[in-house]
Amino acid sequence: MAAEIQPKPQTRTPVLLNKIETSQDVVNTAVIIPKEDGVISVSEDRTIRIWLKRDSGQYWPSVYHTMPDSCSCMSFNPETRRLSMGMENGTISEFILSEDYNKMTPAQTYQAHQGRVTVVLFVLEMEWVLSTGQDKNFTWHCSESGTQLGFYRTTAWVSGLQFDVETRHAFVGDYSGQVTILKLELDSCSLVTTFKGHTGNVTALCWDPVQRVLFSGSSDHSIIMWDIGGRKGTAIELQGHNEKVQGLCYAPHTRQLISCSSDGGIVIWNMDVTRQETPEWLDSDSCQKCEQPFFWNFKQMWDSKKIGLRQHHCRKCGQAVCGKCSAKRSTIPLMGFEFEVRVCDSCHESITDEDRAPTATFHDSKHSIVYMHYEPTTGWLLTSGADKVVKLWDMTPVVS
Repeated sequence: MAAEIQPKPQTRTPVLLNKIETSQDVVNTAVIIPKEDGVISVSEDRTIRIWLKRDSGQYWPSVYHTMPDSCSCMSFNPETRRLSMGMENGTISEFILSEDYNKMTPAQTYQAHQGRVTVVLFVLEMEWVLSTGQDKNFTWHCSESGTQLGFYRTTAWVSGLQFDVETRHAFVGDYSGQVTILKLELDSCSLVTTFKGHTGNVTALCWDPVQRVLFSGSSDHSIIMWDIGGRKGTAIELQGHNEKVQGLCYAPHTRQLISCSSDGGIVIWNMDVTRQETPEWLDSDSCQKCEQPFFWNFKQMWDSKKIGLRQHHCRKCGQAVCGKCSAKRSTIPLMGFEFEVRVCDSCHESITDEDRAPTATFHDSKHSIVYMHYEPTTGWLLTSGADKVVKLWDMTPVVS
């Protein structure tokens, strides 16, 4: 079990710019409007709201639109001002926003799923609308005609979706903890591969098309960086949250990953360092340091007349060790362990103060985060909380 994070006080922190008291219910998705001092939010209370900052410094809705059912997710394309919104009943409704963001015009409706839409993505380059639902279907539609082009049946309902335009690969993360890579064609798809590194469900995905790296966050509190482009199967684990990861965003210009969790934690990860894979945990019937038998090794316990010990694993070398031989704790930031974890005595002696230098900073949003969105052009971060409040942060002090 992971130890509680005790982050050191930060001299540079995100700056809270504004708070928006949004709705009668939880805001499931909200995005910052680039080049506009505005926010779009969709909520369980069936509303779509466009918030613009007034001269008073407060945000007020310029559009307040009520839908037939709860709004579960949303995708906004600022170039076309196309708003694609998924609902509880499985429908995706699209609107075109006016240039002054004071009007919404209905554009298209897709009968995409038989259950709640979990993720929706509009891909301008392909004129595709990708979506997933609790009906365990991944579908893609033509945004011009509204017709369904294809679908893929997933093993569990999907909670994370990303798409690479160049290669037409879709990355699908689901509640079994698995990530599936699909190659999409105009009216068909093929399974490329699947991989699983999480013990809990995948809650967020983030794709870096330049480095060709996929980040996945999970309810098991961890983040995994998958090296897709290198084709080496490298998976780097990042442990920096005490609760489930709710959102992931990547700042490519500074090579920093931003993650948030349901306990309000915001972590800024420096990905411009050479990180190491965590070792596979080794199997053994006895401690690989002192050779004392573990409690299931009845023969060795009988032969040595010793009571068996509980098995642990050193997080640095992966060896199976007893509690006496792994009594010490240490951070191992380059392996992703930003808080102290169990290490064997010999590994503890080998870890230097330089090795313990943190590669992440920790910040508290002071609300339980449901969703987040990062706008790289302004350096602003939006967090939507279970407290029905949307907060806007200036991240330039820490993402730089």
